[in-house]
Amino acid sequence: MKNYIIDNISQLVTCSGFSAKHGKEMSNLGIIENAAIVITRGIISYAGPYSDNLPMDRLEDYTTIDAEGNAVLPGFIDSHTHFVFAGYREEEFSWRMQGDNYMSIMQQGGGIYNTVDATRNASFEELTAIAELRLDSMFAMGVTTVEGKSGYGLDKDTELKQLRVMKELNKKHPVDIVATYLGAHAIPKEYTEKTYIDYMLTEVMPVIREESLAKCCDIFCEKGVFTAENSRYFLQAAQKMGFQLKIHADEIVTTGGAELAAELNALSADHLLQASDKGIEALAKSDTVATLLPCTAFSLKKEYAQGRKMIDAGCAVALATDFNPGSCFSSSIPLTIALACIYMKLTPEEAVTALTINAAAALGKADFIGSIDVGKKGDIIILKYPSYKFLPYHIGMNCVKTIIK
Repeated sequence: MKNYIIDNISQLVTCSGFSAKHGKEMSNLGIIENAAIVITRGIISYAGPYSDNLPMDRLEDYTTIDAEGNAVLPGFIDSHTHFVFAGYREEEFSWRMQGDNYMSIMQQGGGIYNTVDATRNASFEELTAIAELRLDSMFAMGVTTVEGKSGYGLDKDTELKQLRVMKELNKKHPVDIVATYLGAHAIPKEYTEKTYIDYMLTEVMPVIREESLAKCCDIFCEKGVFTAENSRYFLQAAQKMGFQLKIHADEIVTTGGAELAAELNALSADHLLQASDKGIEALAKSDTVATLLPCTAFSLKKEYAQGRKMIDAGCAVALATDFNPGSCFSSSIPLTIALACIYMKLTPEEAVTALTINAAAALGKADFIGSIDVGKKGDIIILKYPSYKFLPYHIGMNCVKTIIK
């Protein structure tokens, strides 16, 4: 493992911290001017003002990287994606542009069910190859850790296949993968809501734990999918099995998903377009991260989640792309930042926090990644510009020049 010195940094954006930042704390980026970083055997051993006497082992053991007067940040963390799937749904996108809505398409047998058929039919090798290309695209935009959800199998074999693909890619790809089991993405036609939940708990999840295929467990708590009552039953059982919890909450209608996430101390409640005032208050008082997905609202032509209101209320907010084949066929970090700042009224500082330390907390990994602190992994990006403020300003364009992983 190589050792690095990164110097000539105009603006070192440390995002320093080891837990999620709430409310006003999200504006504190811990910026150091004229700075340097030392990475020793993959771990940050110094981050601070440049000096001729940087703390390190023998100088000849280090490779020097000149930041050329540009800004340096922690690697971005995309904490909500569905990147392992087969098949595409371009026809459905056209239908939506003509007025059909997402849930009505699903009720007619499209949506998630279309991707399920294609993913069931794809081989392990085919899924691995296409998912690897998607990771390459994410990495080029500065993503150094990504969460990947299953959920396009809805049966034991395919759900395990998706998770095994992620485990294999995590061994060989630079991007670190945090896998989440989302078997509760939809209800297969041969099950009722309750019998499918029991099937997952007894037939699928014990194998996932035995093979260490997923750290987290998720459920689509939504009208027409899983009720809040059944979501609570499922998540409490998953928690007893050792899974950390995430929830698709309050996306289409208000279901109380935000309140449930806070009640169960979930890592994150995601989407939240229709979160109630009570739900926002519950999240603000909890350690659960509110993960917002502006590209999905953009793609579905929906109102955006109330990011400004959530931060002002004291929530810890993260941003993610929600890359998937249906509601958001985009893994664009630049677009995510632009939409968050322009339409959700986040400041550039809050957007950076939301894609770094808060996104790390949404995956339960804030102790190891998400900021440039001594002792954390040396996941670093160098921008093409001298300031992080170019991230929303250079609208929809990739500002990342160099990635150190």
